[in-house]
Amino acid sequence: MRRLLAYLTSLTMLFAALAMPAAAQGSGPLVLAAASLQESMNAAADAWTAKGHPRPKISFAGSSALARQIEAGAPADIFVSADEPWMDEVQSKGLLRAKTRVSFLTNDLVLIAPAAKPSRLKIRPGFALAAALGPNRLAVADTNAVPAGVYAKQALTRLKVWPSVQGKLAPAENVRAALALVSRGAAPLGIVYSTDARAEPGVRVVDTFPASSHDPISYPVAVLASSRHKDAEGFRRFLISAEGKAVFRRFGFGTR
Repeated sequence: MRRLLAYLTSLTMLFAALAMPAAAQGSGPLVLAAASLQESMNAAADAWTAKGHPRPKISFAGSSALARQIEAGAPADIFVSADEPWMDEVQSKGLLRAKTRVSFLTNDLVLIAPAAKPSRLKIRPGFALAAALGPNRLAVADTNAVPAGVYAKQALTRLKVWPSVQGKLAPAENVRAALALVSRGAAPLGIVYSTDARAEPGVRVVDTFPASSHDPISYPVAVLASSRHKDAEGFRRFLISAEGKAVFRRFGFGTR
């Protein structure tokens, strides 16, 4: 898994580096965004572009991988994380522009199954998740680093289910990879954000985890201290504006 994460990190850093010459020619700022934001962030970029601005370039990955890229010096302009701790990590290294960090989106955590194979599980303390999996595995993002996986582990632990399933995980490098395992039928159940399930017709929501079972799901955005792009702050302000938040609500996100 570490080798895979390192490989994905290097690919994204290469993408960012290749984007820099284009930026000098008038392209938009480079945004490093959590994987769960794919459809919504692209729609927000389209709305910004419609106002006459160069379209932002967006690189999606797990928030943990993106934070490590920033720490390694990836030449980007904006970071959008799917949790507060990874933004805290980047901020603690002095890598955020002062007074640009804002938490602006929320989400829900859900249990999903392939659309063609319904499940009637109800999420409650001690629910029979391990029995429902049988010999199969539960698709989750990396529970040690990726926000969606961390939230999943918190929820399963607080619901007293974690000990029965921790040996039956199919860990993925980000939440969209976990989603794909379920949509392809490679896993009978998975844990993702509600917005991910909404974006994939190949899965359906079995049930929603109680908000009390995990830390609040919060998406912060900030401009990176190293950014010199003239539109970085403007695009950040658009994302947190009423117009920008309306874009994300269309995709099922909550807003602050």
